Amino acid sequence: MALSFFSPRLLIFSIIIIPFLASIALYRLDTFDPARLPDEALLYSTNSIPPLINDRFLTGAEFIGVGLLKSPEDIAYHRDSGLIYTGCADGWVKRVKVLESANDSVVEDWVKTGGRPLGIAFGLHGEVIVADAYKGLLNISNDGKKTELLTDEAKGVRFKLTDAVAVGDNGVLYFTDASYKYNFHQVAFDMLEGKPHGRLLSFDPTTRTTRVLLRDLYFANGVSMSPDQTHLVFCETTIRRCSRYYINEERVELFIQDLPGYPDNIRYDGDGHYWIALPSGVTTLWKISMKYPFLRKLIAMATKYGFEIMFPENAGVLQVNLDGKPIALYHDHTITHITTGVKIGKYLYCGSLLHSRIIRLDLLKYPAH
Repeated sequence: MALSFFSPRLLIFSIIIIPFLASIALYRLDTFDPARLPDEALLYSTNSIPPLINDRFLTGAEFIGVGLLKSPEDIAYHRDSGLIYTGCADGWVKRVKVLESANDSVVEDWVKTGGRPLGIAFGLHGEVIVADAYKGLLNISNDGKKTELLTDEAKGVRFKLTDAVAVGDNGVLYFTDASYKYNFHQVAFDMLEGKPHGRLLSFDPTTRTTRVLLRDLYFANGVSMSPDQTHLVFCETTIRRCSRYYINEERVELFIQDLPGYPDNIRYDGDGHYWIALPSGVTTLWKISMKYPFLRKLIAMATKYGFEIMFPENAGVLQVNLDGKPIALYHDHTITHITTGVKIGKYLYCGSLLHSRIIRLDLLKYPAH
């Protein structure tokens, strides 16, 4: 009789109470400590939605290098040779000869960095500058025969995630260290923690000097030189904004905020527009979790145990003018992880952190309306 009386209570205690108490204990013991984000990071409006939209980005898109390009994160176009350079997850910087037919494109394994090449730009003397997430800032010269480490630390702090790079007309390299705390495979934790671990830096090849231009950035990501060479435009992924950094005056001003997604690379097209890649749009779960640090802690704990909760969706590329005014948005609800958008002629070429291909869209055939 006593056993039958206590069994239901014991069952409830075992199934509900014990796991609940264990969860509370795990939560309190976990050292992950998310911070409240700035108020401007929690804005959600239609101010950055442009008048022109193509919301079926994949309709009419072509795929280049399918299966040969493993997660080509950034894209740089060399006009003299007509080659596209991109860094892949297998450590290779690859060169792509793009022809009229995407199926006829030729992919070449060019240089293996031994790390994870991300941002790519061209130096003044034909060299290829690579921001390698693990190695640092690299200079590849002599048609790929020589790879040199330029810098991997600043003010005694090593780069943890060298991300994007741009080159000034004077040869100075401008680049981002997305986080000095988390590495490439820990990106989710940096965003969930909500603390500014990013830096904007410069490297002068003449003096071999590395300078920290800005610190305390919320996942410093893409960077682009302005056409008049007076300032940089750089992205902060976590708080969905891009800012200007005026080089001579060493001052910062807002370029665009409250973006419809989380910005990655930003590229100037030589024709009065920047193209900002958005690996994911703003989802309902991201909105809620960004507002409440305790939710981000729970998500981080789940992530540590292999549970993926924060699914990206609705990736795309936002076109803005030199004043940061939105012009057009190319996106698709069925795609994620678009990390760069480069306009070459009539085409928009997009890199990805997930898919093994470069996406090409004919902007004349499939414009935003």
